[in-house]
Amino acid sequence: EAAQKELGLSDSIDTLKQRAADDLVNQTLLAQAAVAAGHTLDDTALQARIDELSAQMSAGTTLADWMTAQGYDDGSLRTALRRAMLAAWQRDQIEAAVPQTAEQVHARQILVYKEETAQRLYSEIQSGADFATVASEVDPISGGDLGWFPKGYLLQADVEKAAFSLEAGKISEIIQTPIGYHIIEVIERDPQRQLSPDARLTLQEAALNQWIEQRRTESQISLSLP
Repeated sequence: EAAQKELGLSDSIDTLKQRAADDLVNQTLLAQAAVAAGHTLDDTALQARIDELSAQMSAGTTLADWMTAQGYDDGSLRTALRRAMLAAWQRDQIEAAVPQTAEQVHARQILVYKEETAQRLYSEIQSGADFATVASEVDPISGGDLGWFPKGYLLQADVEKAAFSLEAGKISEIIQTPIGYHIIEVIERDPQRQLSPDARLTLQEAALNQWIEQRRTESQISLSLP
């Protein structure tokens, strides 16, 4: 609540409580899985983390001051840190399991905001107009090039689905999404291509979210919010 005021935000108390509860549940599920996997966290490692926090305090502020401001005592701080460190270990295991390579498509798109424009450009392409030329006219900066991407990377799932359904050199029909009308041309395909750092990060985030969602489904979770 104090952070909301400091940042000038206005989320309701109920929203803040639910957000904090969700984070606590997710951390607990991850920490439980770490323990079940045999990972241990000894008191030496925990104390090292506390010492690290103390060293990070700004000038004139002690760890004790920070704990008081955040509502911690020594016991609750150690409990929270232990849970967070166990959760971080399990998160790292989930993310590390994402492969370095994946099936990928290299495609370009034509994206316009009016259906009639999309229909006109699609007819031109079907009549023999060069896709790359038309795409460059619509988007002079990138020429509509989407680069290489794996499944689960693009924000528009229907565009991605269309791209992965096409062979190299083929062109999609018009695809309507919330942001406009797309026409896709697949340039190349690769069954196992090295993921870019950004693409792998996106897949890692998706894997983590999927893991948490599955664990929530399998778990009995009871919340009692004050």
